[in-house]
Amino acid sequence: MLTIRLVQMIEDHAEELTQGLIKDLQSNPRTPHYHQLTYDELHYRTYAVYRNLGHWISQRTEDPIAANYADLAIRRFAEGVPLEEIVFALISTKNHLYSYVRSTGLVDSAVELHQERELRRLIGHFFDNAIFYSVRAYEREASLFHAKRSMKSAA
Repeated sequence: MLTIRLVQMIEDHAEELTQGLIKDLQSNPRTPHYHQLTYDELHYRTYAVYRNLGHWISQRTEDPIAANYADLAIRRFAEGVPLEEIVFALISTKNHLYSYVRSTGLVDSAVELHQERELRRLIGHFFDNAIFYSVRAYEREASLFHAKRSMKSAA
């Protein structure tokens, strides 16, 4: 099945995809805070998504995605990365992946085109969830931070 082959190819080329995305994030004017994050931090997160794509998109529950991306959002909040940069980075990760799938040249028939669309749907769903849980956790963390700061200034 092409979908399995595409996922396997993405996982097999996770390092190449990761390096390309990091280069983009560290040079894009829309992600200036990512320019200051270490290569290792960006590599760890990005590589994990690409390397474990099959696992991520086959999850029966959103709990692992929620936990992983909540953790990421809380870490980025603590680092002072604005929410819009986090969302842009997630969208860039997805688009980088879509470009790679398009460039593989494995899709030759209508059936394979359908399978590629199904893979794109699964990937899109995964990233939609990643964005949702990131935004939710980031906003909660920001609310807690501001509440604590208000309590300190009131005291």
